[in-house]
Amino acid sequence: MAVQTSVLDATNLHARLDDLMANPPAGSANGAWASTLVMSDDIQAFVIVHPPGTPNDTHYHEHDEWWVVLRGEINWHIEGRPEPIRARAGDFVLCPKLHNHHLEPVGSEPSVRVAINTRGEFHRYDRPGCRSEPWRMDA
Repeated sequence: MAVQTSVLDATNLHARLDDLMANPPAGSANGAWASTLVMSDDIQAFVIVHPPGTPNDTHYHEHDEWWVVLRGEINWHIEGRPEPIRARAGDFVLCPKLHNHHLEPVGSEPSVRVAINTRGEFHRYDRPGCRSEPWRMDA
């Protein structure tokens, strides 16, 4: 198992998005990738690049999760909301713990977001409505 390292840590306190975008992780497929931005004792944060037309799976977390949209547009489908939240660059989105959610990047350019949550949190699928397979968007 590979050791997960983060871009920011006690010895590297600064990073630039353009530098991360210029050097995506090895094995990135279809223009989608994620990089561990912070992995501390308490929190984890990831930079995620997600092209339009590639929704993710429906899942939930046992802790709140929130995001900062840096580029592009994303529709967030969050349990209990009648309509998706349409977030654009500069927006913040919060999904309360125990709420199923998935997202759909939309528009004409890849979306870039930072996902922040509690250290060790992961996608959970053991509730009704969850699915580990990504949703397919209509062409």
